[in-house]
Amino acid sequence: MKLVTTTAVALAFAMPAVAQDWKADYQTVKIGFLSGENEQDRLTRSEPLKAHLENTLGVDVEVFLAGSYDGVIQAMAADQIEFAFFGSSAYAAAYTGTDGNVIPLLTTQNLDGSTGYYSIIVTRCDSGLTSVDDLAGKTLAFADPDSTSGYAVPYFNLVQQGYNPTEFFGAVPFSGSHEAGVQGVVNGTFDAAATNQDTELSGVYQRMELKGMIEPGQVCVIWQSPEITSGPFTARANLPAAMIEEVAAAVEAFPTADPEGWASYTSFDPADENPTVGYARVDHDRYQWIIDMREWLRQQRRGS
Repeated sequence: MKLVTTTAVALAFAMPAVAQDWKADYQTVKIGFLSGENEQDRLTRSEPLKAHLENTLGVDVEVFLAGSYDGVIQAMAADQIEFAFFGSSAYAAAYTGTDGNVIPLLTTQNLDGSTGYYSIIVTRCDSGLTSVDDLAGKTLAFADPDSTSGYAVPYFNLVQQGYNPTEFFGAVPFSGSHEAGVQGVVNGTFDAAATNQDTELSGVYQRMELKGMIEPGQVCVIWQSPEITSGPFTARANLPAAMIEEVAAAVEAFPTADPEGWASYTSFDPADENPTVGYARVDHDRYQWIIDMREWLRQQRRGS
């Protein structure tokens, strides 16, 4: 009995030590964010999450930004960052590019329980362009080659609906980010741009209106995709299992631990009837269709 008690006590002391081991090797945890908005706004919006994670985990957190989606994907592949918030297509690119060395952990969840969003195509409301048919010979800007809602989903669905983007539109450039595409539409650089929204009240252009980047009523939606699974918060698979779980749990707890910070992080709008309220756990199977779609797109480009 004494042996059992001694062993149990030893294990009790050993377990916290094991849990702390990863912090000795990772005194700074680096997390990547995609280039959906300008760099300063990304830094400002991520600050509450950064502070929450540092307080919860007891380590420094470094926000990693890159000028393109591929910059974050390559940083993950090169073991330069430990975690990243990916869109679905960027996750698929990271999964393919690292031979599966990434693990999806969490995705955002809305008030109604949904975990998806929509790709949309927007034009200036005063342009007279009110449907995809009106865009024949016009310029449609995609966001980034690794953007789910800004490229892969709209391109794939437009083809399925009978519009071959490289033939139907006059030009299909990449704007570099969702905000740049919307801003280009407002400025007249592009006739239309692909971006995303969760609801009619919550999305990229709506957030730009709230930030004063564009005037309300300048941008109108003329096309919407089927629902897309929200992208995952992702870890490198070669990290310690305890580290992956602790960081995932800390991110998952953020909305309730710091409601004010969460509201800032998600650009909460009181008028939105279905706001983003938290996270749900996810696995790879949820994103396999995105990988398949990207392969189809690759084959199309190869064939052309």
